[in-house]
This record gives sequence, structure tokens and C-alpha cells, in this order.
Amino acid sequence: MSFELRNLTEVIEEVKKSCKGKGFKQSIELIVNLRDLDLRRPENRIIGLLELPHPPNKPVKVCVFASGELYTKAKKLGVDLILARDDLERIAKDKRQAKKIAKNHDFFVAEASLMPLIGRTWGVYLGPRGKMPTPVPPTADIESILERLRRTVRIRVRNQPVVQLRVGTEDMDSKLIAENVNAALNWIIDRLPKGLTNIKDVYLKGTMTPSFRVELRRR
Repeated sequence: MSFELRNLTEVIEEVKKSCKGKGFKQSIELIVNLRDLDLRRPENRIIGLLELPHPPNKPVKVCVFASGELYTKAKKLGVDLILARDDLERIAKDKRQAKKIAKNHDFFVAEASLMPLIGRTWGVYLGPRGKMPTPVPPTADIESILERLRRTVRIRVRNQPVVQLRVGTEDMDSKLIAENVNAALNWIIDRLPKGLTNIKDVYLKGTMTPSFRVELRRR
């Protein structure tokens, strides 16, 4: 369904202006309020990974479950945490440590052959958080995967009819922020039962600024 954001450029500039003088670099967030959506019905909930055109400049922590070649490549790239097969079973027995890892890492990637073991030992920690690993072959280009994850945000609409995600920072080029906003809205609309009709209103805001409304119109 086609749409236009009539004042998006102006709103981005207003948000950036409001961010000035706060003493730290603020994030710019997109807020999409939904309507006429019965979230008691599982099919109406939105849970997924949205890959933006440009990194929203949010630090992303990645954990890789790997062995052999993939383990070596991930280590060379300085991945935040790499767990080998023995680590998987050992740490999974320590509930406190496993929960901490599940909470503190944004994304998980796993060598495909380890997925059955991960399901048995880590599913209880990662599944409820929607963080089950992305399976990859042992020869995967882990550098490209990490680059995609830096552009990826996790969307979960389960109880409240609102989507909120980071689309950039105050020092990011306004055109890139606008492209992220448009990509995010297209992704959200595609997953709504009635598309654009299910969107009540759209706002942009900084971490410490008021919200500014974006005019969303059907074409």
C-alpha cells in the first residue's frame, strides 16, 4: 500500500534542533501507534527482525555459537562473545549466567550443526526473548552477517499497540534517517492485517525531546 510522509524532512530537522545542548548524543526514535488491532489474537502480534537501509548507530552486541572455521573467523573479527560446543552445555547449566548472556546480547548467530543442541540447552533462555540464533553454515561470511546485524532492529508488538524503534542519531544525515523511517513503515504496514488503516499516527522524537508528529497520508 502506497503512502507519503508529507513533513518528514521538517520533522527530522525539528527533532535535531530539540536535541541540541543536552550534553550527549541523542538517539532519534520512530513511534508508530496502532489501532483496531486485537493483540489477544496471536496472528495480530508483530515479532520480527527489521533490516534498515542504514545502521541506526546503536551499539549491537552479538553472540556466536560456533566451532572450527567459523569460531576462528568470529574471533578474528572481535565478536562480543563466542561460545564453542563445550561452552554451550556448561554455561546452560548455570541459569544465572545463561540468563545474563541472553539479556545482554542483541543477536545470536549459530553454526547450523549446533542448532539441535542449542534448542535443547538454550531454547528456554533465548526463545521467550525472541532471540533464537540465526543458523549459518560453517563457511558463512560472518563479517557480512555482522554488518547486516548492525542495521537490524528487533520489533515486538505483543501487549501494547505501539511500535518504537531507533532510526538514527542527532548527528546522522537527515536523508539517511528519512530512508530508515520509510523502510520501517513499509515493513510494519506489510505485517498489519489492514495495512495502513491499522496505523493511528506516527511520531519522531529524540531521547530527551518531545514527540513531533509526522503526517502520514495514503497515496
